[in-house]
Amino acid sequence: MFIFQLAIILISAKLAGNLSVKLGQPSVLGQLIIGILIGPALLGWVENTEMIQELSTLGVILLMFLAGLETDLREFKKGAKAATFVGVGGIILPFAGGYLSGVWLGLGIWDSLFFGLVLTATSVSITVQALREMGRLKSKEGMAILGAAVLDDIVVIVLLAFLMSLMGGDVSLTMVILKKVVFFSIAILIAWKGVPWLMARLAEMKVPQAPIGAAIILCLAFAYFAESTGVAAIIGAYLAGIAIGRTSYGHSIMEKTEVVSYSFFVPVFFVSIGFNAQLDGLGDQVWLIIPLSLLAILTKLVGSGLGARLAGYQWKSSFRVGAGMISRGEVALILAALGLEQGIIESSLFTVLIIVILVTTLVTPPLLKILFKESGVKNELKQTKSSSVSNL
Repeated sequence: MFIFQLAIILISAKLAGNLSVKLGQPSVLGQLIIGILIGPALLGWVENTEMIQELSTLGVILLMFLAGLETDLREFKKGAKAATFVGVGGIILPFAGGYLSGVWLGLGIWDSLFFGLVLTATSVSITVQALREMGRLKSKEGMAILGAAVLDDIVVIVLLAFLMSLMGGDVSLTMVILKKVVFFSIAILIAWKGVPWLMARLAEMKVPQAPIGAAIILCLAFAYFAESTGVAAIIGAYLAGIAIGRTSYGHSIMEKTEVVSYSFFVPVFFVSIGFNAQLDGLGDQVWLIIPLSLLAILTKLVGSGLGARLAGYQWKSSFRVGAGMISRGEVALILAALGLEQGIIESSLFTVLIIVILVTTLVTPPLLKILFKESGVKNELKQTKSSSVSNL
């Protein structure tokens, strides 16, 4: 049964992605929508099993690993100031908006703070794919978005630890911060000094496809290390990609990783996001879902966009960056599930949050398509080979 459901996911992903491209949208939009259609919320052809979720996790890890392989470290460093401004702007406004909306809903102060924290989370996996398809991942906007996402992940986790400790949970804020410092210190050191040496040694092994095997091993090791220290696994995978991309094996590994990733793992990830949709009683909650969705979209768009503008970007580029930060994706889903588990939010509000998170995820690809479209002017970067692979 599992194998049959997996076949349904892959077939649906390819057909929906192809249709989305024909309609002038990124293929990822079709894959997100088809996930809602074939998942538990509607047709029920595929169950949201633990095995599907594990494959989905591998998909997003490989996607961010590819993003790291494509990252130009010099451009990334140039965009550090912009990434900081974008990240801070994308935290302050959504957090304030989420807190005030929690108060408006009659939640307590702690519950409202947690509500704001969920709306603060940023997940750029959807943005990464949309930008890759448009050949804009290496643009200055793309680099700012990726840098800001790393910053957001750190700040949100620290704020979560701070909030949980104040609420009486067994969370040590000092330990949380210490783990982050340990991760980035060790990970950056290994990425700088260790990865080139490890790649050279592992690639010499007398086994088929030794270099690509070595790269995947390092990717998973970085992802595991990140997750074990409270940092998102995708950040570890992204750092591994940057490190390996600096070696002589970078281009070859990217080409081979794309084939494996976009043939199997990445489509499973995108489609499975739609499996989180819960449509029971949706009609009674529309009055709440619509304003909260608008709030979630506008606070990131304006907050991160203003951050980019303050960093010296033109207004058009600023809105592009803001749009790229809108998607909450899997990070916010994890926070919402934690809130339900800890009894911070009720099940009815959890359902509303899930829909709001999905709305932010669905609007991001078409919004980016609109903002990056330039009439009569060619894209700054040609469509990369990776884009064609992702649309197969």
